[in-house]
Formats: sequence, structure tokens, C-alpha cells
Amino acid sequence: MENGMKIPNHVAIILDGNGRWAKSKGMPRNYGHVQGAKTVEVICEEAYRMGIQYLTVYAFSTENWNRPRDEVDALMGLLRNYMKTCLKTAAKNNMCVRILGEKSRLDDDIRNRMTQLEEATKANTGLHFQIAINYGGRDEIVRAVRRLAGDAADGSLRAEDITEDMISEALDTHGIPEPDLLIRTCGEQRISNFLLWQLAYTEFYFTPVAWPDFSKEELEKAVEAYNKRDRRYGLVRDE
Repeated sequence: MENGMKIPNHVAIILDGNGRWAKSKGMPRNYGHVQGAKTVEVICEEAYRMGIQYLTVYAFSTENWNRPRDEVDALMGLLRNYMKTCLKTAAKNNMCVRILGEKSRLDDDIRNRMTQLEEATKANTGLHFQIAINYGGRDEIVRAVRRLAGDAADGSLRAEDITEDMISEALDTHGIPEPDLLIRTCGEQRISNFLLWQLAYTEFYFTPVAWPDFSKEELEKAVEAYNKRDRRYGLVRDE
């Protein structure tokens, strides 16, 4: 990577293509999810070495419950294992981990592991790593609006006093800067209900590379593309 490159403070990633990657190798979809989880570990380390301070990944969406039952069960099993692995990685790398999303639909043991992970890492000063699990952008906004509506109903907040900052503070991502760069792997060019409020001024980067094959070099390509954008106007600068 060139010297003098501007590094985005916050990178968000839609981890796409695990199933297609596995299928291309004649393997079950869950094999792709397992390999994808390993890629997350690698990219966390590489992102922080590069100077990225915040990394947010889309691990399981509210829509993912509609997948075949055996795949959902396998993903939940992988999630249980990943919570334990992530605890060790966070301790080793001084990583602060936060879970985004609506947790009530998840099993008690998974929720307990999430709480343990967040509590154990909250004082860490390395990479801020957010994992979106049972997350949907519209669901997040609905939950935030309900909280503000409750404050208005009990008289602690006037509806006309609600600001953008108040809405931001009511979201799962409160206190986290908005993403500078969104990466989506495996060729799809949509945001799939991810961080709808937070991506208002984010630069998008799409790559045909499936998530299990995403590497340090691919992350560098995304950051290099980000550097060619004019952040004042959202246009590509003249060379």
C-alpha cells in the first residue's frame, strides 16, 4: 500500500458469498461459513495493523431466519463457537467487542456468551469490533423510534425536540462513528438492510471476491479505491 494513504476510521463489511464459495468447491454451505469465520479473525488483525479503528461486520441478519432450518441451526452452532474464539482473540489483541442487533430471539446461552464477551472486552483499547447478529437496519430504527416515543409519552421528551443526534444515540451503534467505507463481497451491489441510518454518507466498495477468499490484499484494494473518492462531493477525483 502506498505511503500517505488515508485510512478510513470505520469500515463496515457485508460478509457475502460463504455458501456460494463452498458450493463451488463441492462442499456444504456450512463449510463456507466456517471458513468465513476464520477470515473474520484475519481481517480484524489486518485492519487494525493498517490503522482502521472500527470494524463492523454483518454476521446474521433478521432475514437469515428464513434460510433452511438445518443451515440456521449450523449458523447458531458456529456462532456459539465463535463467541468463545472471539473472547480469546480479543484478549490477545486488546480488542473491544460489541454486538449489534435484537438479541431476544437468540437462545439464552448465546445471549449469555455475548454479554460475557462485551463485559470482558469493554475496557480494551485496540480495534473496536462490532458484530451485527439478528440485525436489520429497519428493525433497529423501529426499536429506536419506540424508545423515543416512550420518552415522549411519559413526558420526559417533547416530540418537537427530537433531533438526528437523539435518533443516533437511540440506535444500537450509539457512540460509534458512522462508517467511512462499506465493503460488500461476492459481487452483489445492495446494502441488504444493513446500517440504513449510518450509511448516509459512506463510500461503497463492491468486489467479486467471495468472503472466505477476502484477504489483506483485498482490504488494501478497497482502501486504495476509497482514497480515489472525493469525500466533499461523493465523486471520484480527477487523476
